[in-house]
Amino acid sequence: MTTEFNRMTVVAAAEVISAFKSHNDMAVLEVEWGVAGRCDDSSKSARVASLSRIAIEENLTVLSENGNVGLCRALVETALTAPESTHEIEAWKRLIAGLHFDGFEIDESKNEIENSWGSRRQRSTFTLIRMLPDDIPGLDFREAGNEIEILLDKCGFTVAKGHLRQALSAFQRGEWSSANGELRNFYECYLNEIANGLGYTGPNDSKLRRDYLGSGVQSPFLLEAYNEWNANNQKPQFVQGLMSRMHPHGGHPGLSEEEDATFRIQISLVTARLFLRRYNQRRRS
Repeated sequence: MTTEFNRMTVVAAAEVISAFKSHNDMAVLEVEWGVAGRCDDSSKSARVASLSRIAIEENLTVLSENGNVGLCRALVETALTAPESTHEIEAWKRLIAGLHFDGFEIDESKNEIENSWGSRRQRSTFTLIRMLPDDIPGLDFREAGNEIEILLDKCGFTVAKGHLRQALSAFQRGEWSSANGELRNFYECYLNEIANGLGYTGPNDSKLRRDYLGSGVQSPFLLEAYNEWNANNQKPQFVQGLMSRMHPHGGHPGLSEEEDATFRIQISLVTARLFLRRYNQRRRS
């Protein structure tokens, strides 16, 4: 059964819950969600595995504070109530990375709360916001990732596939710089392999290969009419512009590493899907 969250996100959410909930607390949640007696309670890790499996395989509709939702969403929403002390654990980092890959942004709001002694402190509340509309075809990044791997296999682009897998793995671990580096390698690699597949025989130079894709083949692969490529480097061209965007120098004020890495993985996936589909169609025709 397809859910709005990938497996890593769901498992990470269950792990976060287990980090700040006791066994008794988790048992109460299982009763609320209608899965009491179905989870292995021999350990917290066993409980996490049971809850995750039921959520992923069945995604039951359960009652939560936000109404009737899928069990996967109930797990995620509960995990987002975790205290700030939990935000340093690896499961929280994987949860946030997974949510980004699923197309969600986390909105943080600060609220003042008063304890029983009358003192006040700030508490963060996290809510899910979908980054992009969920009803427009082609914007599901998990779907894009799966299709791209299939296309890479069909085209025999094993090196590019290796770079993509390493990028996704680093992104899921929250290692933004490593993910960015592998995405750059992935982008450059599959364009090089497309050029080679279409007959490029010149020097071992990536820029020359991109120029070949724009003008060296009988029917250009990169389309000048769409501003994907242009012989005049002074004119706007998407492919070279994205290559430059993937190779910035230093950090930029107002943009976090996490935000930048999320943007890069999203634009990398939709761009790769476009060009790999085009190349696969060219090969078949």
